[in-house]
Amino acid sequence: MNIAILGAGGFGIALSVMAAQYGHSVTLWSAFDQEVALLKTEHENKKLLPGVIIPPEVAITTDETCVLNKEIILLAVPSGVVNQVAQRFQNSIPHEAVIVNVAKGLEEQHLRRLSQVLTELLPNNRIVVLSGPSHAEEVARGVPTTVVAASSDRAAAEFVQDALMNPTLRIYVNDDVVGVELGGALKNIIALAAGIADGLGLGDNSKAALMTRGITEMARLGVMLGGKTETFAGLSGIGDLIVTCTSMHSRNRRAGILIGEGHTAEEAIEQVGMTVEGYRSAKCAYLLAQQVGIEMPIINEIYRVLYEGKNAKQALFDLMGRSKKHESEEIWLYSTGSKDNT
Repeated sequence: MNIAILGAGGFGIALSVMAAQYGHSVTLWSAFDQEVALLKTEHENKKLLPGVIIPPEVAITTDETCVLNKEIILLAVPSGVVNQVAQRFQNSIPHEAVIVNVAKGLEEQHLRRLSQVLTELLPNNRIVVLSGPSHAEEVARGVPTTVVAASSDRAAAEFVQDALMNPTLRIYVNDDVVGVELGGALKNIIALAAGIADGLGLGDNSKAALMTRGITEMARLGVMLGGKTETFAGLSGIGDLIVTCTSMHSRNRRAGILIGEGHTAEEAIEQVGMTVEGYRSAKCAYLLAQQVGIEMPIINEIYRVLYEGKNAKQALFDLMGRSKKHESEEIWLYSTGSKDNT
């Protein structure tokens, strides 16, 4: 396959290394001249993926014609610039190319899923979402990984599955684009909460509670927005949630730890030094929950900590002090229009 990867961050590099290893012709694009020059000189990103060598057969460029004659174009840029990058390449991407988005987030301006943004900007292309528990640090080193390729076009999802699946990357296909995308975006918020719990010095019980009730909130919002409940029990839901809440590879968890230790959200993000997708997603999820009228107590408290400066210990106290509930607050009630959260 002829593949262009737009975005030379950690995951873009990991995908380029993996794809080249299994015989694809790969071009890695960056918008930044200095980044391209560094990668061409050192053949690695020592900050993001130290020790991961980019093979010489990977072409690295800032040339926007790199998308021409490509069968697959992977968007591996932060969610906040997916719109901008898609607009930049809008007139040069061939119509027959399958667009694969790996960013996990939501468009902040209109609270849209990223595939919705891409469908609007690239209406002639088939769009596939690739998501699941897949730290770049491990994908790049060939650690066995499983992900989901989701699309409303089954043939497009299976095309990506056939092209990118290899002995270290197993790909399942799924038609629930809504659930897969929301799982990838919302789990980052819960990972921030898990990190805050670690920073506060809480225990395994606390993290288990956050993850369990967190997946409930993720599914609750996802079903209201058109996703399938079972998707949140899969790789892009609970699978990605587990890895993001428990690993130090997770930027969201690392930022949460710093917040729990007393840093502001801005200070924590600056110290992490990389995109913390959960920060933007928390605001989007908070606003979406208000729009559809459902209760999301964990995400509400995370929003208040991140954007209103609420003390993390007070947020924990308020979560634990909520009125009594029944655990079988069925998700399906929301999908049938009931907002009774008894």
